[in-house]
Amino acid sequence: MNMTKGIGRVLGPLSFFLILNFFHPIGYSQAANAVLASTVWIAIWCITEAIPIAVTALLPLVLFPLSGGLDLSPAAASFKYKYIFLYMGGFIIAIAIEKWNLHKRITLTTINFIGSDVREIILSFMVATTFLSMWISNTATTLMILPIGMAITKQLKDNPDTIEDLNQTFRKALMLAIAYSASIGGVATLIGTPPNLVLAGVVLDTYAYEITFMQWFSFGLPISIILLFVCWKYLTRYAFHFKQTEFPVGKQEVKNQLSQLGKLSYEEKMVALVFAFASFCWISRSFLLQKVLPALDDTIIAVFFAILLFLIPAKNKREQLINWQEAVKMPCGIILLFGGGMFLAKGFEGSGLAVWIGSQMTALSGLLILLLIFVLVAGVNFLTKINANLATAAMLLPVLVPMALTIDVHPFILMFGGAVAASCAFMLPVATPPNAVVFGSGYLRIPDMVRKGIFMNVVSIFTVTLFVYFALPELSDFIIDTFPEQLKK
Repeated sequence: MNMTKGIGRVLGPLSFFLILNFFHPIGYSQAANAVLASTVWIAIWCITEAIPIAVTALLPLVLFPLSGGLDLSPAAASFKYKYIFLYMGGFIIAIAIEKWNLHKRITLTTINFIGSDVREIILSFMVATTFLSMWISNTATTLMILPIGMAITKQLKDNPDTIEDLNQTFRKALMLAIAYSASIGGVATLIGTPPNLVLAGVVLDTYAYEITFMQWFSFGLPISIILLFVCWKYLTRYAFHFKQTEFPVGKQEVKNQLSQLGKLSYEEKMVALVFAFASFCWISRSFLLQKVLPALDDTIIAVFFAILLFLIPAKNKREQLINWQEAVKMPCGIILLFGGGMFLAKGFEGSGLAVWIGSQMTALSGLLILLLIFVLVAGVNFLTKINANLATAAMLLPVLVPMALTIDVHPFILMFGGAVAASCAFMLPVATPPNAVVFGSGYLRIPDMVRKGIFMNVVSIFTVTLFVYFALPELSDFIIDTFPEQLKK
């Protein structure tokens, strides 16, 4: 056990004890105090990784009831949240895509179509990674794409026509491109990254209002496209300089890998059809399918198509497209994090802590909304450097609800900005799993990630701020105009 973990294990319970017994401001309930003390303990253990973060997410189930913050019953309800099943359904589809190598075919086909020189090869990797990350967890996407990227860099290294230092420059740029585009793609869809689902869960729990897949898609996809283009230009024109833009045998290596995959198999076709129909239903549900099936929602769609994969036989009639032994490989830690995060949100709301914190923000009411959004997005962006983005979203979003009402701003203005900012972590390996995965390749050092990531952090802060301020109101037909009347601003 390293020193940081040891300090965290002691500091977490100690902070809990001190806040619980000695922090009693006026107008502040005992339940709110208990939730705050528990949250500080949880935050310290998340930041120091005193124990696995997924296990830390279970702490509220123990601390809230015992300290008087919240009864246990809401905790159980948090782990039965429908968005957990939305995530599970989506992940089962992702496992089937990986099982039959459909992800590899999508990536190689994209590279073969776009890439011809060094910069275009990087763009093709980014487009493929972004697309997959919209539907598959960004961690899984990075793990899927990384071996293909490493194979391409090996071909470049072994080719005698490669000039000195090109391989080292190219592989650093490619590793960062894969990590950044995995995070960027997750912003585009509701299932792309856990903070988006936390936002949807908090809104549903607080206002009984459902953010649909299409509503988020109309907001998140433009941000992803902007960030993807800026990131590609930055990495290939400014962050790295390529003395040789021609890619020796790179195209041939892609063709070789495609030929090894052979023709599109029956199983790939079936999984692709299920994936395409699921995507179509998610996108068209709110304005098309619900006219026929009013009870249909995004979770039902995810679970239905996940079940379908267990029913469709593979070419070998003895098995289906996916079996249970493969399905249970989904990362249960994310489910624990999401359930724990939702219980944390319930604790903030039920104890009155969120209202109390919001009431302390009255000084912000005089700030320009644009400046307020900027401060919020920059603050969340910084927090993701020292804390998991899911934990950051779970702790912050419940506070933004009363804060927005206190300063007379529509809650979505702050909540959407905060949720997206939690996914824009580009600097450190600990900031987000894709960064950690590419760092593990051995091609990057921490100074490489810090120097190149600072610019992307700044770009993402300004992009999200401006998009939330200018574009979100223009999407009111999809989002704000359908929000409960009493909360419209």
